[in-house]
Amino acid sequence: MNETVMYARYNQAGNKVIYDILDKMSNDDREKDRGSYYKSLSGLFRHVLGGTLFFLGMFKSALGANAGAVKALSGLDGAVVPEGVLSEAQWKSLAGTLAAVDAAYLGMAEALTGADLVRPIKIEWYGGNPPEVPLSFMLSQLLVHHTHHRGQISQILDSLKIDNDYSGIGVDLLR
Repeated sequence: MNETVMYARYNQAGNKVIYDILDKMSNDDREKDRGSYYKSLSGLFRHVLGGTLFFLGMFKSALGANAGAVKALSGLDGAVVPEGVLSEAQWKSLAGTLAAVDAAYLGMAEALTGADLVRPIKIEWYGGNPPEVPLSFMLSQLLVHHTHHRGQISQILDSLKIDNDYSGIGVDLLR
C-alpha cells in the first residue's frame, strides 16, 4: 500500500473517532464557543471537513487525465458544510457528508498514479511564488491541516476531561 492511501485511511479513521466523540456530547456543549478561531468544537470539526472539500476540489481540477480519481471525487459535487451554530439535526446530517468526503478522498488516493503525484496544483497563496506545487506536496498539506485542527479539538476535549486518544496510526491502516 502506498503512503497516500495509508494517510487517507488515517484521516478517515481519525475523523470518525472525533465525530463519534463529539456526537455523544449535547448540542449545546458541541456548539459552545471554546475560544478557538473556529469557536466551537463543531466549528473546528466542520473546518476540517470543509478544508477537505476545498483541497479535493483543487485536486480534481488537476486530475482530469485520471478517470478513476475524478470519478471518486465526482460524488462530492454540491457537497456543502453548514456554517454558524448548528441544530442537532444539522449536526447529525454531517455524518453522511463526512462519510462521503472521506470515501471520496480514499477512492481518489487509491486511484492515484506516480505521474499524478507530480501533477501541478495551482495555488493562490505564498504571494504567487510559487504559483503551483506538486500534488504530493498538497497531499502532505492536507494531512498536516487535518492533524493540526484535530489536535485543537483534542486539546479542548482534554480540558473537558473527555477521553479522545485517536491520534495513533494503527497497523490496521496498512491493510
